[in-house]
Amino acid sequence: MKSKAVATPKRTKEILDTYGFSFKKSLGQNFLIDVNILKNIIDHAGIDSTTGAIEIGPGIGALTEQLAQNAGKVVAFEIDQRLLPILDETLGEYNNVQVINEDILKADVKEVIAEHFQSLEKVKVVANLPYYITTPILMQLLMNRLPIDSLTVMIQKEVADRMAAEPNNKSYGSLSIAVQYYTEARVAMNVPKTVFMPQPNVDSSVLHLQMRENPPVDVKNEEFFFEVVKAAFGQRRKTLMNNLARHFKGDMDKQAIRMKLESVDIEPSRRGESLTMEEFARLADAFYSED
Repeated sequence: MKSKAVATPKRTKEILDTYGFSFKKSLGQNFLIDVNILKNIIDHAGIDSTTGAIEIGPGIGALTEQLAQNAGKVVAFEIDQRLLPILDETLGEYNNVQVINEDILKADVKEVIAEHFQSLEKVKVVANLPYYITTPILMQLLMNRLPIDSLTVMIQKEVADRMAAEPNNKSYGSLSIAVQYYTEARVAMNVPKTVFMPQPNVDSSVLHLQMRENPPVDVKNEEFFFEVVKAAFGQRRKTLMNNLARHFKGDMDKQAIRMKLESVDIEPSRRGESLTMEEFARLADAFYSED
């Protein structure tokens, strides 16, 4: 007989009591206790038997269990050793789950994909990410250009809004551009804090990131492109002219900066949040020099 789903308040509490488990604030542990939310996440991620799923921070296995019921294979990275015996129990009936006790930021994810997902059509990341380390995890996964199809992640609502924001929106910034350079980003759904144990102080959203085959813009130098984007948002209330003058101080005077901006039809008085990614690409290329 199938055991009761992990993601209910009663079962979660039973598991935690049995193992005397206490939450570690430093690991950002908030466990999901609503099966419907988990099923929605799986739907938004498009998980089926032809898919391999990578999970980060499985906790006591609430999402892992639902993934195991739908995916061809699940590999979950869990940094907290105390959770390993719990996961052994909660996922005991699934032979398509592998738990790796490793920090995702230090793991060789490419190697793991090659080893575990050879026979599957697509690999997707699906996770309820710890809020304190969301951005480093996502940026590392994106920048490493792994053979993954998409990422569907539960993160802090404010961060999801920033990652999916469009120009002329107060949430739009260098993070929006960094994420959208690699993916098509959309907020799939908002999630109230009441569906977590313990309840976090903030609301959450599920963000769906569909990997792009190629970035939407061609730039001469990627690293420099991101540097210029970051500089343009250095002080949000300041104009492009002022932020770039601050960034290139000592290398270029204001007159030279003004000329570069005008050469690519960008008004020096505009603010970073008004520029599209295409405009940022033109801007970065105008300032880039090989030497």
